[in-house]
Formats: sequence, C-alpha cells, structure tokens
Amino acid sequence: MSKKRVQQELEHDILLETFSRAQSIYDNNKKLVIGTALALVLIIGGSVGYYFYHNSQEQKAEQLMGQATEAYLNADYKKALNGSDEDFTVGFEQIINNYSGTEAANLARYYAAVCEYNLGDNNKALNYINEYETPEGIMGVAPLSFKAMLLSNLGKYTESANTYVKAAEWKENDSTTPYNYLEAANAFQEAGKTSEAKKYANKIVDNYPSSSQVTEAQKLLGTLAIAQ
Repeated sequence: MSKKRVQQELEHDILLETFSRAQSIYDNNKKLVIGTALALVLIIGGSVGYYFYHNSQEQKAEQLMGQATEAYLNADYKKALNGSDEDFTVGFEQIINNYSGTEAANLARYYAAVCEYNLGDNNKALNYINEYETPEGIMGVAPLSFKAMLLSNLGKYTESANTYVKAAEWKENDSTTPYNYLEAANAFQEAGKTSEAKKYANKIVDNYPSSSQVTEAQKLLGTLAIAQ
C-alpha cells in the first residue's frame, strides 16, 4: 500500500472519529445545544429589534420637538413645556416622559429647564438641568453656565461657583472662559470664600488681559483687598 493511500485512510479515519465524537456530544447535550442556539438567535433578534425601535422612537420624538420648539421660540413657555389640548400639541415634558432614551428627550430637558426658569421656578429648572446630559465641546458650556446661574439664584453660591469653573474649563476659549471665571469669582465672594474669588479673578487678569471681563475682575480684586 502506498504512503499516500495510507495517509488518506488515516485522515479518513480521523474525520470519522471526530464526527462520531461530535455526534455523541450533540446527542448527549441536545437540549443544551438547541437552547444555546435559540438564546443567540433571541439576543441577535432582540438587538436588531431594539435598534429599529430606538430609531423609530427618535424620529417620533424629533417630530414632536418641532411643535414644542415653535411655542418656545414664541416665548409661550407654558405651552412649550406642557403642550396644548386645544391645539393637540405636546410639550417638552411629554417628550421627556414618553421618549426618555432619545437624544430629542435629552435636548427637551434643557429647553424645559429654560422654560421653568422663565416661568419663575428655579427649583424645577434645576431638576431638569440636572437630568440633562451635557454634550462635549463648546455646546456644553452654555448649559453648565445656566445651571450655575440657577444655583446662584437659589443661594447655593459655592456649588454655583464650582459649576461656573467647570463651564469655564469645559472648552477653554477667549470668550466663554473669562466670562465664567468672573461669574465664579463673584459667586465665591457671595459664599464668603475670598481666596477662591481672588484666584479666579486673577486668572482673568493674568490669562485673558484682552477680555471684556478684565476690568470687572480688577474691580473685584480691589474690593476684596479693601474688605480684608
């Protein structure tokens, strides 16, 4: 018998043995194998289903945002927040409650906070802005600054000051950074924390001498020096 034929027969035998073992494993664990396969099918199917469901929810939320945003731009903050039964429109509050996992609902939280502020309720405005997911980059600066203002309005000056600092350093630039540093310095002054107030006023003078806030920062430093 040639070596080639012997090799072929050995390989054939190995294949048969491997198949036999696999068949035996399958026969002894048929329920487990089928169950595992079914679980994988359900996981994959569920993931695909969730993807399409999420996209559908996002589209619906974005459509409804148009109605609420129109009222917001017209300064009808109550209608923007709660919608109108007469006009069959929904507001930011309904979008937040019914489409909570969408990007549109996240944006609605920010708009709802501004609406509550304009309606005179700083506490509700703060609750909404606390639930808002702040975006990276320059787009996140204004919401943080707004949150700091709400905290200041509620007399939480230290927390306000720290939030202003966060806003200043969220995306450093020659415009929003010195503005928020100055607000932080003023809030620290209100909190009775003179050294922190000086620190951020000096940051403006030293690092942003051409900013429109430098004069106010210098005045604050003078006031703080006299007060000691």
